Order: sequence, then structure tokens, then C-alpha cells
Amino acid sequence: MDILSIVLIAFIILETSNVVLLYKMPGSTMGNAVGIFNAYLKTQQDPEIKAFVTYLVNWVAGTKLIFIVLIIGIVITGPKETKIFSVIALIFSILTFYSQLYPSLKRMDKDHQLSPNGYSRTLAIMIGSFLLVFTIAVIIFFVTL
Repeated sequence: MDILSIVLIAFIILETSNVVLLYKMPGSTMGNAVGIFNAYLKTQQDPEIKAFVTYLVNWVAGTKLIFIVLIIGIVITGPKETKIFSVIALIFSILTFYSQLYPSLKRMDKDHQLSPNGYSRTLAIMIGSFLLVFTIAVIIFFVTL
């Protein structure tokens, strides 16, 4: 099995666990569930807001599921050119975390809106680790061509 398939499978496993958490235990503080946001408990008190937040959480989980299934198809049937493009696409799309989500998350962390405190840094390191692994896989792929 090639390095690209290995990192894609690892990503599939991690994202699948996140989808399960979002669908079955959205209030959890594990993975990328929304229980880390202190405001999540408040949303559960207002039926209208709860319905809206539940919809958004399920929408995110469904979107993740679409990508998981597409990546599974790429791992099973994709030639090396499709796999390398997919890993590079994941790198660029995951990088948007730092420009779009991280500033908001960091601000919420600073304002004590996340539990545990410091979660924004933890998530930034975890996502940075994904990027590092994907980048190393791309380098190994090109070196071993």
C-alpha cells in the first residue's frame, strides 16, 4: 500500500469518528464535537435555537460524510495521480482553518467561551499535525517516484 493511501485511510478513520460524535454525541468534548463551546448548553434551553444548532451540526456531519465516502472511493479505485491531487487538495482546504476558523476560535478561547481552556491551541496543533503528515506523504511520494 502506498504512502498516500495510508494517510488518506488515517484521515478517513479520524473523520469517521468525528462524524459519529457529531451525529450521536454532539455535546461531547471529544474530537470535533461541539460540547467544547460553552454556549452549546445554552442552545439546548431554547427549542428554536436548539433545532437550528442541531441542523447545523448534522449538516457539518453530513458534509464530512460526503468527503469520507469520496476519499474511500479514491483510495479504492484512484490512480496515483488522483491520490496525490486529493492529498494536495486536502492540504489546501485544511489550511483554511487558520485563516477562517482559528481566529474566531482563538478569540472565543481568550473570552473563556471554550472548555477546556486552551482548546484553540490544541486544535491548531492537531490540525497542523495533519498538514505535516500530509506534506511529508507528498514529499515521500515524489521522492519515491
